[in-house]
Amino acid sequence: MPQSSPADAASTASAKREAQRITLIGAALDGVLGVAKLVIGKLVGSQALIADGIHSLSDLVTDAFVLVATHYGRQAPDRSHPWGHERIETLGTLVLGSLLLAVAGAIGWEGILRSWELMFGSLTIPLPGALGIGIAIISLLGKEGIFRATLKVARKQKSKLLEANAWHSRSDALSTVAVLIGLIGTQLGASWLDGIAALVVGVMVGKIGASLAWEASRELIDTALPREQQHAMRECLLSLPEVRGAHDLRSRTLAGRIVLEVHLLVAPRISVSEGHAIGHHAVARLKAEFPQLSDVLYHIDPEDDSHLGQASLAQPTLKQPLPLRSDIIAALEECWQQSPLWQARSGLTLHYVNHATTPADTDSSAPHVDILLELPGCATEAASETALQCNHDADSRNASIVEMERLAAGLEWFGKLEIGVMSHIHQR
Repeated sequence: MPQSSPADAASTASAKREAQRITLIGAALDGVLGVAKLVIGKLVGSQALIADGIHSLSDLVTDAFVLVATHYGRQAPDRSHPWGHERIETLGTLVLGSLLLAVAGAIGWEGILRSWELMFGSLTIPLPGALGIGIAIISLLGKEGIFRATLKVARKQKSKLLEANAWHSRSDALSTVAVLIGLIGTQLGASWLDGIAALVVGVMVGKIGASLAWEASRELIDTALPREQQHAMRECLLSLPEVRGAHDLRSRTLAGRIVLEVHLLVAPRISVSEGHAIGHHAVARLKAEFPQLSDVLYHIDPEDDSHLGQASLAQPTLKQPLPLRSDIIAALEECWQQSPLWQARSGLTLHYVNHATTPADTDSSAPHVDILLELPGCATEAASETALQCNHDADSRNASIVEMERLAAGLEWFGKLEIGVMSHIHQR
C-alpha cells in the first residue's frame, strides 16, 4: 500500500482541519441565517422568506455529510483500503451534485407554480417592508462570502467535495436572490418577478449540479486522464536516455491525485538492479513535472510487447512458457555433466529472448534462452585449470562450445551458448 512520510501526514492533517473548519463556519452561518429568515418571514407574513429559511436549515444536513466524508476520506491507507479512502470524497461529491440537481428542480418548479398563481390566480403577497428585504440582503452577502471562502479552500486542496459544498452554498445564495427580487417586486407591485427569477436560478444551479455529478461519476469508473496529459507523461519518461520506450500507460484519479501504471522498455541485457534504478529515476522525473502524481507502478520490459495490449497480456499464453533457472540448471546438468567448462562455472546468466508471445505474422525468432557461462579469472582446482586452458586456447574453446551446443540441441528452449571470464575483485 502507498506509504506516506511524516511531512505528508502532517500536511494531510492540516488540510483536513482547514476543510472541517470552513465547513463548520458554513454550518454555523446556515443555522443563524435559517432561524433569522424563519422568524422574520413569520413576522412580515412572507412565505418566500420562510421557504428560504427552511432551505438554509436543510444545508446543515449537507454540511454534516461533508464533515463525515472529509473525516473518513482523508484517513491514511490501511489493509482494507490500500489505495486510501479518497473515493469517499468522490462519492460525497456525487451525492452533493445530485442534491443540487434536486434543489434546482424544486426551485424551478416552485417558481413556475408561484408565477402562475401570482399572474392568473388569487395569490397575493403582503408587503415585506425594510425588515424582510434587509434579512434577504444579509443572507445573500453571508452565503456569497462563505461560498467564496469554501471555494478557495477547495481549489487549494483540489477537493471536489468541498467545491460541491461551496456551490451548494452558492445555490442557497442564488435562491435568496430570487426571493429578494420577489420581495422588491412585491414592494413595487410586480410580485410575479419572484417566479421568473426562481426559474433562472433553477437552471443555473442545475447546470452546476450536473457538472459536479458527471465529473464524480467519471472518477468512480476510473476514467483515464485526457490524451494530451498522457502524451506529456509519456514524453517525460522518454526524455530519460535509458528508457527506450513507454507503453501500456494507464491512469486514474483519486480525489484530485493521479495514480499511474506504465511499462518501461530498457536495454535487454542490463541487470535487474539497473532496471530498478532506471524505474526509480523515471518516477522521480514524472513526479517533479506532474505534482498531482501520488503513486506510479512501473513494469520493466526487456523487449517491446506493446503490440500485445493489456487484454492479451492478461490472458495466459497457449504455448508452454520458458523454464526458470532451477529447471534450466537441472536440464543443462544432465546434458553437460562431463564438460569441464560446465563443472568449472562460477556463474550463470540467463537471457530470455522473445519471451512474450509474438504475433504469428512477424519474422521474430521463437522464444528461447541464451546462456552465458561465467568462468573464474583464476582457479586452483584441476577442473577449473582444465576449463581455463580450454578457454585460453581459441580452437579448444570453440570446439567445446560447439560440442556443448550439440548436446543441448534437444532442449526446445535452448538458444546459444557464450563463455565469459569473471575477474576476481579484491576487497579489504
